Amino acid sequence: MEQFYTDERNVQILIALLKKHGIKHIVASPGSTNVTFVGSVQQDSFFEIYSCVDERSAAYMACGLAAEIMQPVVLSCTGATASRNYFPALTEAYYRKLPILAVTSTQEESKIGQLIPQVIDRSIQPADTVKMSVHLQTVKDDDDQWNVMLKANMAILELSHRGYGPVHINLTTRYSKKFAIKSLPEVNKISRVMPFDSFPELSVNGKIALYIGTHLRWTEAETELIDKFCALYNAVVFNDPASNFHGHYRLDYALNASQSSSDPNRSPDLLIHVGEMSDFCSIIENPKQVWRISPDGKIQDRYHALSHVFEMPESYFFQHYNALRENGPESDSYLQSCLSAQKRILSNLPQLPFSHLYVASKLYDKLPKGCTLHLGILSPLRSWGYFPLDKSIEVYCNEGGFGIDGNMSSLLGASLACPDKLFFGVVGDLSFFYDMNVLGNRHIQCNFRILLINNSLGAEFHLFKQLNSVYVNNIDWYLSAGNHFGNQSPVLVKHYAENLGYEYLSASSKQEFIQCYERFITPELTEKPMIFEIFTQVDNENEALKQIWNIEVPGAKTIIKQSIKKILGDKVVNLIKEVIK
Repeated sequence: MEQFYTDERNVQILIALLKKHGIKHIVASPGSTNVTFVGSVQQDSFFEIYSCVDERSAAYMACGLAAEIMQPVVLSCTGATASRNYFPALTEAYYRKLPILAVTSTQEESKIGQLIPQVIDRSIQPADTVKMSVHLQTVKDDDDQWNVMLKANMAILELSHRGYGPVHINLTTRYSKKFAIKSLPEVNKISRVMPFDSFPELSVNGKIALYIGTHLRWTEAETELIDKFCALYNAVVFNDPASNFHGHYRLDYALNASQSSSDPNRSPDLLIHVGEMSDFCSIIENPKQVWRISPDGKIQDRYHALSHVFEMPESYFFQHYNALRENGPESDSYLQSCLSAQKRILSNLPQLPFSHLYVASKLYDKLPKGCTLHLGILSPLRSWGYFPLDKSIEVYCNEGGFGIDGNMSSLLGASLACPDKLFFGVVGDLSFFYDMNVLGNRHIQCNFRILLINNSLGAEFHLFKQLNSVYVNNIDWYLSAGNHFGNQSPVLVKHYAENLGYEYLSASSKQEFIQCYERFITPELTEKPMIFEIFTQVDNENEALKQIWNIEVPGAKTIIKQSIKKILGDKVVNLIKEVIK
C-alpha cells in the first residue's frame, strides 16, 4: 500500500515548516493520536526518526541528542498521560537551554472535561518546562490555516530565541485514515533577525514602502536615517496619523486608500512594517512580502505576508541598509507618483454637508503650529486622518486598546507636561460623557481644548459601511445608544463646562461654525480652557463619508473586473488568465 502525507492540513503545515526550518530529528513514541503526524514523517526521507516506547525516556533521549548535535529535536507522543511523562526531561532542557520541540497530539479542545477517554487539558504547562506553548487547531478555513502557520512559526523560532530552550506544540488530530497527499502545501517560513545575524538581501528592484503605525516621538537622527533609506531605495513612508513621523518621505494616504479606484502605489513588493497598533493598515493592499522591525522581536503578521522579523531598534536596521548603498544613486519616483495621486484626490474634495468630516476638512490646515492633537477612536481618528496636518503637529490616539473610555484623560495627562503648549482633543459625544469626570480635575490648565462632535448617539454604527445599519432594525435603541445625555441638549454641556470654568463655544450649522471656529484655534493661550461643541446629524455624517469615499470612482470596465474578482476570487481569476494565454 502506497502511503504519503495525511490530509489533515494542520499536520501538513507543521511538517512543511519543520522542513523549511531544517529540523529533521524526531524521537517518536507509539500511539494512535499521533498517527497522522508520525505516519506522515516516517515516509519522508528528509527526517531521521528514532523510536522509544517510554515518553520519559524519549524526552531524555532528545536532550542527549540535541546537546550532541546542537540542533533542535522533535518529540511526538499520543494522547492521555503520555505527555505528562515529558516534564522531567523538559525541566532538564529548560535549565540547560536545549532546543526540544515537544509535539503532543490531542483530540479537539472542545472535548476537554467531557468524560472522553484520553482527552486531558494541556493548556497550562509548569513555568520552568517550556518557553512557549501553542495549540495547532484543525484547519477549517483560510483564517485557521494562516493562524496555524503563524503559531507553528512562532513555536519553532522560540526554540532559539534569546538562547535555546524547549517549546510545546499541542497538535489536534481527527484520526484521519487518508494518507494520499503526495506533496506538502506551500508554507510561509518566518525568520527572526538579530543584530549579530546575517541580514537578508534587500533588492532595489520593485516598490519598497514603509508603514508606520502608532509610534512615540521620533528623534531628528532617526528621521534622517529613514529619509536617507527612502532616497537610496526609492521608498516611501505610509503612516497612521499617530505615527509621529514627519520626514520628507511621509505620505498621508488614507484619503486615497478610501477610494474604490485601483491604485498600484498601495501594493508594494516589499513592505517594512514599523510601529504598533493602527487602524490605518488597510492603506497598504496586498504586499508581496513584509519585514517587521520591532525591538521586542514578536511575531506579528498584520498583513499575512510576514517573512522576517528584525529584533532591533529601528535605527540599527536603517543604519545597516543605508551603509550597503552609501554611495548609491538616489531616486524619489515612487514618492512623486504617490504625491501626484494624493494631490489629485485632495484637490477634488466635494462640498461636504455639515458633519465631522466637514469640520476636519476646514480645520486640519489651520491648527496652530507646534500644538499636539489627541484623537478619539473611530470617527475622530478617521475624519482627521484623511487630511495632511502640518509637520510640526504631533498626533496621539488611544489605539492600543482602542476604547472610547479615556481619550480626554490622556489629553489632560499630556497637557500637564507642557503648560505653554496647546493641546487639542477631538471626541464624539459617547466618548465625551464616558470620560466627562476628568473635566473637573483641578490640574486642568488653559492649554486644554476639547472639540466635541455631538450627534446624540454612536453615529459610527449608522454608517453605510457598517453591518448594523444594513441588517439590524432600530439600532438606536441599544447598539448605537441613542438619545442619552440630554439628546443634543443645547445647554447641558454648556452649563457643565461654564460652571467648571471653561470657555464654551457651539455650532449647529456651517454658518455658526464659521463665525466662531477661529476663537477655538487661536494660537495664544487664553484665560480659560475651551470646549467647542459641534451638533451634527447622523444622516449628514453618512452622506459626508459616502462623498469622501467616492471622490474618484472607477470606470465601468474596472467595476466589472472588480466584481468578477470578488465573486470568483484571485486564484480562479489568475487561473483563467493562464488558460487564455
